[in-house]
Amino acid sequence: MDERWGDGRGEYGDDGECGDVGDGTRPEALPGSGIVVAFGKLLKLLREKEGLDRAELGRRTGYSASTIGSFEQGRRIPPGTFIDRADEVLGAGGALKVFKEGVAEAQYPPFFREVPKLEAEAVELHVYANQAVPGLLQTKEYSRAVFGIVRPPLDEEAIEQRVVARMERQKVFERRSAPLTSFVVDESVLRRPMGGRDVLRGQLEQILLMGQLRTVEIQVMPLDREENAGMAGPFSLIETKQGRRIAYVEVQNVSRVHTDRASVRRLEAKYGILRAQALTPRESSAFIEKLLGEL
Repeated sequence: MDERWGDGRGEYGDDGECGDVGDGTRPEALPGSGIVVAFGKLLKLLREKEGLDRAELGRRTGYSASTIGSFEQGRRIPPGTFIDRADEVLGAGGALKVFKEGVAEAQYPPFFREVPKLEAEAVELHVYANQAVPGLLQTKEYSRAVFGIVRPPLDEEAIEQRVVARMERQKVFERRSAPLTSFVVDESVLRRPMGGRDVLRGQLEQILLMGQLRTVEIQVMPLDREENAGMAGPFSLIETKQGRRIAYVEVQNVSRVHTDRASVRRLEAKYGILRAQALTPRESSAFIEKLLGEL
């Protein structure tokens, strides 16, 4: 494991994401970071050199003038598709494209930036959730509702940027060799009407669809279980192609990455128990369909 991950004893405060394991954020992860500002300045320089105003560049790239302004001022992180198109439109010759990787990483806090990379290359991903639907399963509407209840409140641009980053992580399921992924989700999460009943209905339907993927298994932990090994909070487990095993935990504004074998082994054992205590994937699908019928 890269040494910058440390030994798993470090703690990092986040700004609250309703217990969504796997992409906690901190202020330095927001737009305004150095590389985002540098990209914006270059974008503006190239635009003005070509004699285009923001509206015209927006028209050619599919964005509004105000969004182009946000990109140039470093207030919003541009998606990779925009960077590619802008590079072409402005005849940058790749000068903008060299920012793609760094700008993408700026969506996440320093301590978390390796996690999306690991997810993208993982052979196994396992998530236990008892506060909110895991980010890898969320719909845009549910994700927007999750970020909308963060306190202190986020501005609209910050919310939109975090939704985009969360949806980007879900591309892991589109890989030709998608990782074997499992989720154990507490029943309370599936009953909590985050964003309203319509948003919850769409989210439950999304979970059912994801559960049909050959590489994904979803289990529900019923509230009537007398034993639940996950009362300490949500966590996720990642195994890489190189056989490295990592655990990531978020509880009450404290995020922690574990790479030492003893800590990871304990969470692996806990996850195995949780899967044994939960409904089977088939039972879980029937359970979720029942919940949908009640909405």
